[in-house]
Amino acid sequence: MAACSTRNIRVLVAILCGLLTVIILGLTIWRTVIRIQRGTITPPSSTPVEFCRNGGTWANGRCICTEEWKGLRCTIANFCENSTYMSFAFNRIPVGRYGPSLQTCDKNTVNAGSPIAIRLCSLSLYGEIELQDVTIGSCNENLETLEMQIDHITTNSKNISTEAQILTSDANKLTPENITSATKVVGQIFNESRNADSEAKKVAVTTLSQLLYASENVFQTAAATDNDDAFATLIEQVEAYSLTLGNDSIVEPNIAIQSVNLTDTTSTSVRFSVWKGASDSLAPGSTSVETNVDRLNPDGQTELQILVNTNTNNTTCGFVVYQNNKLFQSKTFTSRSNFSKKIITSKVDGNEQDQSVSVKMVFSPKYNQKEFQFNSYACVYWNFLTKDWDTYGCYKDKTTDGFLGCRCNHTTNFAVLMTFKKNYQYPESLDVLSSVGCALSIAGLAFTIIFQIVTRKSRKTSVTWVLVNLCTSMLIFNLLFVFGIENSNKNLKTSDHDINIDFDNNEMPTRDTIDIPNPSCTAIAAFLHYFLLVTFTWNGLNALQLYFLLIRTMKPLPEHFILFITLVGWGVPAVIVGVTMGIVYSQNGNDSHWELDYRQEEICWLATPNSDSFITSSFLWSFIIPITIILISNVVTFVIITVKVLWENNQNLTSTKKISTLKKILSTLSIAVVFGITWILAYFMLINNDDIRNIFSHIFCLFNTTQGLQIFILYTIRTKIFKSEASKVLKSLSSSVGKVKSWPPLLPLRIRLRMYSLLRSLPALHEHFRLLEPSAVNEEMTLTDSYKGNSSI
Repeated sequence: MAACSTRNIRVLVAILCGLLTVIILGLTIWRTVIRIQRGTITPPSSTPVEFCRNGGTWANGRCICTEEWKGLRCTIANFCENSTYMSFAFNRIPVGRYGPSLQTCDKNTVNAGSPIAIRLCSLSLYGEIELQDVTIGSCNENLETLEMQIDHITTNSKNISTEAQILTSDANKLTPENITSATKVVGQIFNESRNADSEAKKVAVTTLSQLLYASENVFQTAAATDNDDAFATLIEQVEAYSLTLGNDSIVEPNIAIQSVNLTDTTSTSVRFSVWKGASDSLAPGSTSVETNVDRLNPDGQTELQILVNTNTNNTTCGFVVYQNNKLFQSKTFTSRSNFSKKIITSKVDGNEQDQSVSVKMVFSPKYNQKEFQFNSYACVYWNFLTKDWDTYGCYKDKTTDGFLGCRCNHTTNFAVLMTFKKNYQYPESLDVLSSVGCALSIAGLAFTIIFQIVTRKSRKTSVTWVLVNLCTSMLIFNLLFVFGIENSNKNLKTSDHDINIDFDNNEMPTRDTIDIPNPSCTAIAAFLHYFLLVTFTWNGLNALQLYFLLIRTMKPLPEHFILFITLVGWGVPAVIVGVTMGIVYSQNGNDSHWELDYRQEEICWLATPNSDSFITSSFLWSFIIPITIILISNVVTFVIITVKVLWENNQNLTSTKKISTLKKILSTLSIAVVFGITWILAYFMLINNDDIRNIFSHIFCLFNTTQGLQIFILYTIRTKIFKSEASKVLKSLSSSVGKVKSWPPLLPLRIRLRMYSLLRSLPALHEHFRLLEPSAVNEEMTLTDSYKGNSSI
């Protein structure tokens, strides 16, 4: 009767495991089908697919084209094709820009590697694109030598200005030292006391526009080492130059300068406007100036507009528009977005701090509305004393919807510093596969912990402590993952229409992106970080203990082994997490943004760095490297145990001589599970192929979300004690309903007979897992007396 009940229990367990496997595989297939459908059937977009061509992007209801294209869909050429002139060759040149020659100065010259000549691509009076003549430079001059010729600008300004223009034509090659030298040279060309030629000053405007194409990092480095205030000097000289053009203007892609002569009019108000174009660059006709006006009048095509109210003593008014803020390097305001930030300068002849002069401005905010949500702004001006933005004398002003209004009681360089909230794409809740897998793992781990503790004495095992700690850390991690991985900020949904701007508060922000602090999410991320490291650490310690038990069978365990592995298992991960958070906080502790340097905003998990900062990221050093080290050591131990113990006759283990292939496979699987070998699949998810990555993500999810269930099946259900206790329970249930003699016909008789024959044909399946089961270790290992003294650990 007992043998029959045991066989029936095994049949029931086999059926149960088979059903669970079928369910999980079915959910995996279903999840794959749903994901494929979501990928092929996308919701209709408000923007036509590939409406903007040739690199154009759709923003604010229109295509923003690159410099080389224009038109409704960026399909009209706005460049000069590859060309040659004399012995010089030129690549494609956008309209309004000078292109450098492919021929460069010889390596033995002072200007080695720089282009020898430049050529302008422009529009004719009839709107036709045409190339101008080539301007040839000298290979014996560079920006540093030009800087030393500043004292001779009065007599040689045109030549110096032309050489500076040629040397800055390729902005991608400019270094911080080049920026500093060029800034000094151009600034002195604009200096009225130098009496530079008017044509040299116009060429210097082109040079300044070319400088502003250099990268932000180059400008930041140059500003940090600018001990001669070259940037501030250049800005002041350009302001003064804006008063000298009469009623003319100069427009380059990155800068526009306009002068207005007020002596011919009785008006004391001037309105200067910058219009939206097909690209981010300024172009001829993109600015306009009006007199005899008394108010701002922005419309849908207005990007920037400024109204200056002067007094009767002012005779000239000047305006300068900078396409970006690279010359204005702030020490207090940090910008992480790459939005174009225009700077508008207004200047009148006389005292710029004259309280009778007032300025009103409107700015059209320009940002990626899909990625960011507008939060607030501040009206600021550039303070030459502090070399930073300041709010003195400037206030927010209510204006037309869609514009940001400012008013100031003085003239100088103005800007709006905008702040945004990032529109994070919070993921959906855990899908069915993850939820079911985690639920089964949580239940399996809980039962395994209880079973291991309750039956410890009867099993007399030395591996219980390690297994219980492993299951405990894994259980806590799964609970935190299921109930805490989602960020509660995902429920704080707002839109641009819900934002109320405080017009009485013009406080200057410190950064352009605002993040909502969530200490609870940070704490969850830290706990997930800790308990996952603890789980992997105990995986490694489990491998270490099995190595001592199965490979070094003739040697005792080290003294205080259990105490040592306990301190390592729970202490080392705590040190790693604590040090990581301490370093991240010390670097950005004064800023609430420090949390997002440690964790993600989308989910409460460690922040994944960008490719350029991956080497220095905490994610690499506090997670990837420790996990990789543990996995490598576990794989090595796994291979040693598998080869030397499971698949080879070991003279110290008498039972390995008659072990079936099926049992060896199950033994190998059991060790692989507790060693965490399946986590190696995570590295295959880094493959840069969506199809392959999708396949491995499903396999990874299947194996690792059910890891707790696998441990329960391999280390609880397959033990003799569990089978015995389960048999008693089933007997009790059967007797309570009067069916002691036989089991209910759960299966047809013929199927039961075939399954019984199958089980009889695999006698090794009836045995327990001798290599990892404590009783087998005590029965079959030939150990020294010193080890026997440690068998009760």
